[in-house]
Amino acid sequence: MIQINFEAKTYVCPFCGHAQAYANSENCVQNGLYRNVSPIPSEYQESSFEIHSFQCNNAACKRIAVSAINRTDHKQIDIVPQVVIKHFPDYIPGQILKDYEEANLILERSPKAAATLLRRCLQGMIHDFWGIREKNLNAEITSLKDKVPAAQWNAIDGLRKVGNIGAHMEKDVNLIIDIDINEAKKLLRLIDLLLEKWYIARHDEENLLTEISEIAEEKEAKRKD
Repeated sequence: MIQINFEAKTYVCPFCGHAQAYANSENCVQNGLYRNVSPIPSEYQESSFEIHSFQCNNAACKRIAVSAINRTDHKQIDIVPQVVIKHFPDYIPGQILKDYEEANLILERSPKAAATLLRRCLQGMIHDFWGIREKNLNAEITSLKDKVPAAQWNAIDGLRKVGNIGAHMEKDVNLIIDIDINEAKKLLRLIDLLLEKWYIARHDEENLLTEISEIAEEKEAKRKD
């Protein structure tokens, strides 16, 4: 959901993740013949919406987001984009981010397909981050067991098992095992966590260590001068 604070007049661009203030939002109310009537008659309240559009102030983005707010219950329905995807740095491999984004886009329509994409995303992360390549994902996760905390490993193996439901047909073709939206969202949160703990934590650590080394070298050079 697009993050909008109408009281503070701020929002987070769903396309680039840039948090910003807005001076005003373009809006209109569409209620047929009742668009200028207040209060809205009860039979029309469900279709009484304010449509707000926001253009990003980030010069590299400038894209327009559109959201509808119900005038009665204040429920928000995002129109453009319909799905807000968490933004990750571009030093994470593009194919991993592409699979992650596709899983987000289809999660509510097909949780099973989203779980399959998240399984693929996980396998790509194991290949790239850990350099582990085996005959299949099961063997790769087994090789990962001594490299991560036990609870994390159990969850990773759990994602593999759930993702297998969409990736492989059951022996009994009449056996249907569904994955609901909330379950798929938890798998998505696990990928979020792993991206943070693996890629972003490593990147931040490397930057910090490099900066401290540079500070020490600079101070040592000044002492010699």
